Amino acid sequence: MDLTVVGCSGSFPSPDSPCSCYLVEADGYRLVIDLGNGALGALQRHCGLYDVDAVLLSHLHADHCIDMCAYWVARNYRVGGCPDPLPVHGPQGTAERLARAYDMDEQPGMKEVFDFHTLTSGTFTLGPLRITAAPVAHPVEAYGFRIEHGGHVLAYSGDTGPCPELTTLARDADLLLCEASFTHGLEDIPDLHLNGRQAGETAAAAGARRLVLTHIPPWTDTGRNLADARAAYPGPVEAARSGAVYHLG
Repeated sequence: MDLTVVGCSGSFPSPDSPCSCYLVEADGYRLVIDLGNGALGALQRHCGLYDVDAVLLSHLHADHCIDMCAYWVARNYRVGGCPDPLPVHGPQGTAERLARAYDMDEQPGMKEVFDFHTLTSGTFTLGPLRITAAPVAHPVEAYGFRIEHGGHVLAYSGDTGPCPELTTLARDADLLLCEASFTHGLEDIPDLHLNGRQAGETAAAAGARRLVLTHIPPWTDTGRNLADARAAYPGPVEAARSGAVYHLG
């Protein structure tokens, strides 16, 4: 199972990265997790527009889903005709949210291009991948994910404040891809985001083997968050960067 960081900037794109987007590949299957601002362009460096097998959206804030509107255009108006509907798994109301973002009627909206499925807490399969979704602490309906393949585990926080559900998702994971939007010591907003120290504490409590900090906004000190995470977690820690590839297994 391979993880490619397509975009990792939090809240808005940075000069070096689009917003959240991650490509997971296993046995020829390609899953895109989140598709935030600017991510569709960067995705094409790693995967053909029509080679994606499914999309998984953690929540419906723009920095995690808004490029689905551009993806609808790319698929709907493809030279040679629209491909078969692409499975899209997201929170309740995903189809309506994306239709409003593109200023189209909610019915049929984008449903002739995307095959929408509503996420709930629990486990399901996408191709060869076993996905466990659990609600996390964010102001809107939001999910973290545990993705398993061939005895290896990738955990993804989505956007969240500290919560036990994330620790459970990350239990013994080979890699925890964890947001670190805030900086420890500054005023944090409860149930919104993690700071570097909290990300490290989560990885340590879960027994994760590797921690990659992501969703760090351009105004946040990445070096400070890395130092805070390393102080709380004894394993390897690094910051995500657009284009990085991680091989699990």
